[in-house]
Amino acid sequence: MSDTAEMQILVVDDARDIREPLGQYLKKQGYRVRLAASAAEARRAIEEARISLVVLDVMMPGEDGLSLCRWLVAQGGPPVILLTAMADETDRIVGLELGADDYVTKPFNPRELLARVRAVLRRAPPAAPVLDATPRRFAGWTHDPAARSLDHEDGRHAELTSGESRLLGLLLDAPRTVLDRSRLLDHMAGREAKAYDRAIDNQISRLRRKIEEDPKHPRLILTEWGGGYLLAADAEVVT
Repeated sequence: MSDTAEMQILVVDDARDIREPLGQYLKKQGYRVRLAASAAEARRAIEEARISLVVLDVMMPGEDGLSLCRWLVAQGGPPVILLTAMADETDRIVGLELGADDYVTKPFNPRELLARVRAVLRRAPPAAPVLDATPRRFAGWTHDPAARSLDHEDGRHAELTSGESRLLGLLLDAPRTVLDRSRLLDHMAGREAKAYDRAIDNQISRLRRKIEEDPKHPRLILTEWGGGYLLAADAEVVT
């Protein structure tokens, strides 16, 4: 059996004349395909099947593609390629900032989309390494990897995405030590690991907004220019 036959692609588009021909084309390329006409159908498909990648239209009635993309990223779901209108540059930028892996503008050549599908699947690691699930305390915060949450001794609370929690766990594994981007990417396997440095930078930026007093002038997660990132605090196991 080919590698592509092991992969299932979910095509989400309310337009039947796009959704069904694209599904047929991807099937001819050896992929298994599921179709969804709405975000609600897509959510059910994600829960019912092992989806390797989502091709997602941005403009849909009801819940739009950007909202669904945000949910997929927060859930640690599969990679996402957005389908956007040629003129909607803002949607493309927002989608990438949310965590989409790539985008294709409509009208598109199916062969171009296929090339992007293959590229995203090549760089998406199949599984994430298992990290320590022990809660740890640092700078007044307690990180609970199992709950993907942060609680401060002053009562503040923050929910983390799977990628944010994993990245924070890596920093807590080596406090006061510079971790370069390549090392972080090696351990950030799974949905939120992309094969480019900006993925880590975006994750760090989101973490800072949740834990720093002033995210623009961070004191806990520091940048080592040209090197990587450092957690400027001691970490201890919560007993």
